[in-house]
Amino acid sequence: MPYKVNLDEKFGQFSEQWAPRIAARFNGNEVRLCKVEGDYHWHSHPDTDELFLVVEGELEIDFRDRTEKLAAGEMIVVPRGTEHRPRASKGEAKLFVMDTEGTPNSGDHATAKVAVDI
Repeated sequence: MPYKVNLDEKFGQFSEQWAPRIAARFNGNEVRLCKVEGDYHWHSHPDTDELFLVVEGELEIDFRDRTEKLAAGEMIVVPRGTEHRPRASKGEAKLFVMDTEGTPNSGDHATAKVAVDI
């Protein structure tokens, strides 16, 4: 059954940083919400692209040859296999991230924070 998702309500249900929460699923993908602050580590996803949409705040994504700065309302798709490092250096950012179901947020199942439903 279809249902609407209120992002403010969902973001209000958690405070942990860099720990994705699954707000919806479709076509084998997970719509994840994440709060981030500071630097994450360099990683890649060898089998899937990753979409980042900034809902609130600012996000920088470092690539080996440049940095992309994203403000609220801006998005970027990181192609599979591309090394990247997300970071929020100006305080907390709230993100909408889309990954294929089961994709580890760290690029490695051994070090990933498992995405959980909210």
